[in-house]
Amino acid sequence: MKILCVSDAIDPMIYNQNAREIFPDIDLILCAGDLPMDYIDFIVSVFNKPTYFVFGNHNLKEFKYYDKSELSNLTGTRTMQDTSSSHAHGGQYLGFTSEVNHELSFTDPVTGKKTPLLIAGVPGSMKYNNGQNQYTDGQMKRRLLRMVPRLLYNKWRYGRYLDIFLTHATPRHIHDKEDPCHKGFESMNWFVEKFKPTFMVHGHIHLYDMREERIGKYWDTVIVNAYAHTVIELPLTEDKLKEITERGNQ
Repeated sequence: MKILCVSDAIDPMIYNQNAREIFPDIDLILCAGDLPMDYIDFIVSVFNKPTYFVFGNHNLKEFKYYDKSELSNLTGTRTMQDTSSSHAHGGQYLGFTSEVNHELSFTDPVTGKKTPLLIAGVPGSMKYNNGQNQYTDGQMKRRLLRMVPRLLYNKWRYGRYLDIFLTHATPRHIHDKEDPCHKGFESMNWFVEKFKPTFMVHGHIHLYDMREERIGKYWDTVIVNAYAHTVIELPLTEDKLKEITERGNQ
C-alpha cells in the first residue's frame, strides 16, 4: 500500500493535472493540516483514492463544521453527522478518532494474513495565542486518552494498536522547534511510545533546510514530516524503511 502524505504547502507536483501520472500507484492519501480545503478537494478529485485529513492551526475557515466544540456556535438544528457530511470534501476527517478501514487492507508481515488499516488522527497545535484548534499539553493528553478503549480493542482483535497516527503537531523534541507555536506535545511522546503505530505522519514543521530530518525512527515508530509531500508504504519491512528514509531525507 503506497501512501501519499501532504501538509502545509501547495506543492506544484501535487497541484497538477498530471499528478496521477507523477504518482501512479497511490492507494491512500494523508493530509496533515494547514492546507486549504479546495486543495484537498483537488487531491481527492484527481487521485480518486481514500483520503484522511486533520486541521492544523491555519486554514481553519471550515473547522467549525467538523469540531464538536465549535458546533454550538452554528445556527440551526443540524446534527454533527449532517454538518460534517455536507462539508466532507471527499475526504474523511480524523479529529481525535480512531478508525478501522476494511477496504484498505494489506498483508501483515507478522501473521501473513490480510488485515485492515488501523488509523487514528489528532488535529491542532500547541496553544500559543488562544486561537482555534490549539491545546495545552494537558488538554491534548485528555483527548488522547479518549481513544484508548478503541486502541485496546484493536490490540485484542488485530494484534496491534495502530498502523498510522495522523497529526498536525509533533512529539516533543522530535522534529519540533523551540518557539511557542512549534513546540511538540509531550503527551504525543507518551502516546507513540505506548501504542506503537507503525507510522506517525505530522505536518506543522516547514522544511526549508534540506539537511533537516524528514523521516526518522523513534521507539518502534517511523515519524514522518509530510511537509509539501512524501510517500511511505505499508507493510513496512527493513528494506522499505531504508528506502523511504533515504528518499525522504535526500
